[in-house]
Amino acid sequence: MALSVFSSDALSSVAYATEEIALVLALAGTAALTTFTIPIAIAISILFAVVILSYRQTIPAYPNGGGAYIVAKDNLGTMPGLIAAGALLTDYILTVAVSTAAGVAAITSAFPELFPFRVEICLACVAFITIMNLRGVRESGAVFSVPTYFFLAVMAITLAYGCYRAVFLHQTASNPDYFTLPMQQPITVLLILRAFSSGCAALTGIEAISNGIPAFKPPEAINARKTLTVMAVMCIGMFLIVSYLAFHFHVLPNPQETVISQIARHIFGRNVMYYCLQAGTALVLIMAANTSFADFPRLSSILARANFMPRQMANLGDRLVFANGIILLGTISCVLLIAFNGITTRLIPLYAVGVFLSFTLSQSGMVIHWWRLRSKGWQRSIVFNGLGALTTAVVVVISAYTKFIHGAWIVIVLIPIIVYMFTRVFNHYKQVAASLRVETDKPDYSPLKNRVFLPISSVSKVSLFALRFCYSISKDVTGLYININQDEAERVQAQIDRLHLSIPFIVLDSPFRSVTKPLIEFIDRESKANPDEIFTLVLPEFMPRKKWHYLLHNQTAMVIFAALRGRENVVITSVRKRLPV
Repeated sequence: MALSVFSSDALSSVAYATEEIALVLALAGTAALTTFTIPIAIAISILFAVVILSYRQTIPAYPNGGGAYIVAKDNLGTMPGLIAAGALLTDYILTVAVSTAAGVAAITSAFPELFPFRVEICLACVAFITIMNLRGVRESGAVFSVPTYFFLAVMAITLAYGCYRAVFLHQTASNPDYFTLPMQQPITVLLILRAFSSGCAALTGIEAISNGIPAFKPPEAINARKTLTVMAVMCIGMFLIVSYLAFHFHVLPNPQETVISQIARHIFGRNVMYYCLQAGTALVLIMAANTSFADFPRLSSILARANFMPRQMANLGDRLVFANGIILLGTISCVLLIAFNGITTRLIPLYAVGVFLSFTLSQSGMVIHWWRLRSKGWQRSIVFNGLGALTTAVVVVISAYTKFIHGAWIVIVLIPIIVYMFTRVFNHYKQVAASLRVETDKPDYSPLKNRVFLPISSVSKVSLFALRFCYSISKDVTGLYININQDEAERVQAQIDRLHLSIPFIVLDSPFRSVTKPLIEFIDRESKANPDEIFTLVLPEFMPRKKWHYLLHNQTAMVIFAALRGRENVVITSVRKRLPV
């Protein structure tokens, strides 16, 4: 169950990691593909194993969940923790965009006629996932197990049969384009490093198990480490075999068909097994996108409770989900998919920097943790975590350098901006708290003088009802009339005199027939002259019996409320009376 819940992101990266290596190497022609595809895949697999060994040390040290933000903040300090948080948030956003784009690519590979509509399909998938998460649909082992193990089963059959045909039957593909691939760039160290950093997308999602340790059955840490090891073996095995088959069958990257699709089509043709593999790949990728909808809002709520994000991010909705975080994640992911045209290859350069930066900070924090604690076996743990920190830091530098002009600069610029926003939000809450703090043991809570103003356009049952309310809260009540028409002003004054209403009545001239401007100027003038008083503006409103009747009347009260809100020492309230018609 744990493997299906926590590993869909890592397992699904097999669907596009090899393709990203091939896309870069193809720029240097056939020689680069044949020479470097397998060595780069092996190097990435070794890196994968190193990072897994590092996270195996994190699990027993943080049995309540060792996310990069928590580990970095506890051991390295607040600022490294915020950098890790910024990297994680960008990682979660990109996981949704990349996984959705890759899942839709699996669909359009099977049904090429859908390729022109890939962006629309991506947006529909993200919208569906967002709505389902807003409705409070929780992740469960039963829900995740079926598509995850379906994907693993069809992938295992495909890879096993592909290896059988390649190794024992000595079958290969007759692809003349493979051997006549033009060399657009020379084979350089920079090109090889760029291909390596692109393939490092295979490591995305491997931290999910260490983040979700409390979800395991006792003994939690032992079960989590077992699951992490099984996931690592499966991911490395699938990644290496896919890379080998792509090399052996001379698969070339194609913007309209994925490498996985080409391998399956060569092995099976377009039969039931081919479509099963494409369906399983699409499902597991969409599920990988869904995992971010649990992690992004959760991390946002942790940051909000620490005053580093708006406090609304910590609010639980009526479905007991962090709705604001879910909506924000869905919205930004859709913007990314539109901006990058729903193409996985264009999104991948943004991916590695944030992912490996969070890895580096997490593992560096664990080095400090073991050095401080020095518990049993700390020397072995510090070596593994130190090796993990060093290797992932090297990947961060490689990714930033080789992919800077290809889009990595966006993340390199964005993470400092996010961290700066964290600090600004924190300082704001700190200043607000200081401003609101009561600094005396004997505060002044004597009643304030409340002056009430009642705008009157005509004497009616509604205005008389509002006047009664005014006298219930203060004896200092003044009627206001906005003088747009002099004859109408005299008529209202006559009505007040005829009904013997003992209320002072002030006429505010409005030469330009504006209702709000003279009222605002009057309130501002009175408030400035009497800063220690409260001014209450009571707006009389009537409520028609049918909703569509509102369209037949001026919403003057709403306009006045919008114009005056935000004024200090000014209270605006509406008194409503329902009409029988």
